Amino acid sequence: MRWNLRLAAANRGIWKASELRRLLAERGLEISVGKMSGLWSGQPNVLRPDELDAFCAVLGCGIEELITVEPDKVPAPAGSDEPVTRAAGAGSDAGSGAGSGGVRRITPKPRSGRSLPPR
Repeated sequence: MRWNLRLAAANRGIWKASELRRLLAERGLEISVGKMSGLWSGQPNVLRPDELDAFCAVLGCGIEELITVEPDKVPAPAGSDEPVTRAAGAGSDAGSGAGSGGVRRITPKPRSGRSLPPR
């Protein structure tokens, strides 16, 4: 994931973290100077949904402008030379049988003393 707060703010004429912090405070979100510095200059460690909502409200943007997903940066599982198969229920093969289209059905095994969930 790439955090684009500075770019989104600059597109709206906000050039200082202190100015954005003041605008967020006007919307009811008090952010410490240290946390604001971290959000302004790098990737956030923790960002609550209400904080994200406040950023979007102040900047007049959507989440997709603040956060850019980068799925290519996620490493493949170690030792997996097999192609990734779809999960059961995904795609047009759903419900057509256990052996069709490479979809493997998983059925839970009952534990002692417990029953299976209703179908």
